[in-house]
Amino acid sequence: MRIAVGSDHGGFGLKRELLGKLRAAGHDVVDLGTDGEASVDYPLYAASVACEVAQGRCQRGVLVCGTGIGVSIAANKVKGIRAALVHDETTARLAAQHNDANVLCLGGRLLATELAWELVQVWLKTPFEARHQRRLDQVSELEERGS
Repeated sequence: MRIAVGSDHGGFGLKRELLGKLRAAGHDVVDLGTDGEASVDYPLYAASVACEVAQGRCQRGVLVCGTGIGVSIAANKVKGIRAALVHDETTARLAAQHNDANVLCLGGRLLATELAWELVQVWLKTPFEARHQRRLDQVSELEERGS
């Protein structure tokens, strides 16, 4: 699977760890930055990952900032993106199963590497249940309608 990955400075350490694990698991990973711990603006990195997914160049995206909140808000501004902030196996599984989340958001200052990696794996392996499509269609209608 081709996966876009990005972070701000608060998520850089966890992003670096996840990049290695994703590559070792055989995924084609696109690292969209940042490349260090110097302060940067998370919306730029969230937009880069979200656009790669929305435009079909990557099947999924993973974003990391300090809490995961900022990148999830920013990524969800991109049409066609369903970014989910997760913090345990249940939310990771349901993000895929019920919401067909195409971008996973994580808190780099909140999650240990092994837990974060487990959440990524759960999300990647969990199939979407089509019985929830009606709700996703309603979300798409909201997106089209705007304010």
